Amino acid sequence: MKKKTSVLSRFYIALIFIFLYAPIAVMMLFSFNSTPSTYTFGGFSLHWYSEMFNDAAAMDSLQNTVILAVCTAVIASVIGLLASVGLFNAKNKLYKKAMMTATNIPMMNPEIVTGISMMLLFVFAGTLVNKSDVLGFWTLLIAHVTFALPYVILNVMPKLRQFDMHIYEAALDLGCKPWKAFFKVVMPEIVSGIITGFVMSFTLSLDDFIISYFTNGPSFQTLPIYIFSMTKKRVKPDMFALSTLMFVVILVLLILMNFAQSRADSKGKRDVK
Repeated sequence: MKKKTSVLSRFYIALIFIFLYAPIAVMMLFSFNSTPSTYTFGGFSLHWYSEMFNDAAAMDSLQNTVILAVCTAVIASVIGLLASVGLFNAKNKLYKKAMMTATNIPMMNPEIVTGISMMLLFVFAGTLVNKSDVLGFWTLLIAHVTFALPYVILNVMPKLRQFDMHIYEAALDLGCKPWKAFFKVVMPEIVSGIITGFVMSFTLSLDDFIISYFTNGPSFQTLPIYIFSMTKKRVKPDMFALSTLMFVVILVLLILMNFAQSRADSKGKRDVK
């Protein structure tokens, strides 16, 4: 009975993986297609990768997306670190619970609600300063930092809880200044959480479409929006090539993030022993 259950569970897991990753595998296969067909594979070729790099509009959108993702990750990591330290040191439990609840709102709120509400906020702010073309890079950056910030906080807070604050207090007693004690003693112990939050912020910003669609302007176009505009026409395999590269980059980042997390966890277990 146990063997039958084990076989069924493995078969079920295999079906889930096929359902999730078969479309991506097909897309990656047709990115190497030698013909423009999106349903008949004519042979292996790197033609569409060459076409992708020669597409100025696609490369501009990719550059905009990477710049936006890096800025989002950096700002969200800095603000998230400061917010995590502030919440961790807060004495009022009711205040701490209220702030953590507010932190979870951007994660639980539907993206279309967040996108529309932020668009209305930016347009309203633009009318106050008599500016009609307010939507652009800065509105996108504010929107992306808003939904990426909770992921940084939720990755840094557990690391702060695991840290023995008596070590920090001992550093202060030995004459170390508070900011120096934080960077010398606390920061090395929570850096894995900061890196995890940074990578998550980067990947979330990189592939976001719904919130970006409502908060971007004509002066700044991200890659997901550019790909969506291509779907109104016939999608060429060069978009398959671009999507394949994005998938590979995000996959590598996630592998590195999991590797760093596992190393930090193993180091923490060794320290406990």
